Amino acid sequence: MRLFPRPAGLPTMGQEIVDFLRFVVRPRPGPRLGGRRAGSGMRSDLSPNAPWWRLVHWAVLLWTVNIFVFAPLALSAADAGGAQHRLDIHNLPWMTALIWAPIVEELTFRHALRRPAMLWWFVPLMASILVQGAGVASGLMAAAAALLALAPAWYPADHRWRAGWRTSWRGRRLARRAYPWLFHGAALAFAAVHLFNFRLNAMSLVLLPLLVLPQWVTGLVLGWMRVRRGIGASIALHAIFNGGPLLLIGLVLHFAPQLAAG
Repeated sequence: MRLFPRPAGLPTMGQEIVDFLRFVVRPRPGPRLGGRRAGSGMRSDLSPNAPWWRLVHWAVLLWTVNIFVFAPLALSAADAGGAQHRLDIHNLPWMTALIWAPIVEELTFRHALRRPAMLWWFVPLMASILVQGAGVASGLMAAAAALLALAPAWYPADHRWRAGWRTSWRGRRLARRAYPWLFHGAALAFAAVHLFNFRLNAMSLVLLPLLVLPQWVTGLVLGWMRVRRGIGASIALHAIFNGGPLLLIGLVLHFAPQLAAG
C-alpha cells in the first residue's frame, strides 16, 4: 500500500524528471503537466497543481544534487577567491526565506515565463522591489504588484493585451521564438542576484559563476515548475527548498550548539 497514493493523471517522479531534462534542452511555453485542478486560468496558475509530497520530492532532489555535486564546487570557488557568505546563523531570516524570497523572486524572474507581455513593465517593477530587500515599504509595494499580476482575472479579456497583460498575435510569435533565451536568461539572472549573498572581497570574475551554481540549477527547476504547473507551484517549491536548510541549522543550534560554535 502506497503511503501517498498518486492522483489520476499525475506523472510519476521519473516521468517529471525526464520532462524537466527535455524542457531544459528545448524550453517552450506549454503545454501543462497532467494532474492539474480544474478552474479558471488565473486560479489554476496560482494553485500548486500537485500534491505537497511531490513538491517535497523535488526539494529533496535539489538538496541532494546541490549538496553532493554543485555545493562542493561553490565552496571550492569561495575558498579560492576568499568569498564569505553573509548568512548569520544566529539570526536566521525565516520570514525572508519562507515568504519574501519565494513570492518576490518568483514574480520577478518567472511570472513572465507564461505571460511575456508583463516582461516590459511587471518584471522591472518587481526587480525594483527585490533590490530594496525585505521591509514594510517594499512589502506593501510587493502586495500592490501582486494585485496587478492578478488583474487579468477581472480585466476584459478582449482588451488585456492593450493593457499590458497579454501580447498581440505578432508579439506571441516573437516571444515563442525568443523563449529559450527568456527561460535561460531568467535562470541566469536568478543565480546572479544571489551573488549579493556573499562578501566577494577580491574574488576573480572567473570564479563567480561557480559560486552560484546551486542557485542556477535550482532556478532551472523552478522555471520548469512555473511553466509546467504554475506560479503557485514554483512559489511553494521555492519556500520548501529554502526552509529545509534553515530548519537543519535551527535544529543544530538548538540541540548541538557546540557544533555551530566550532
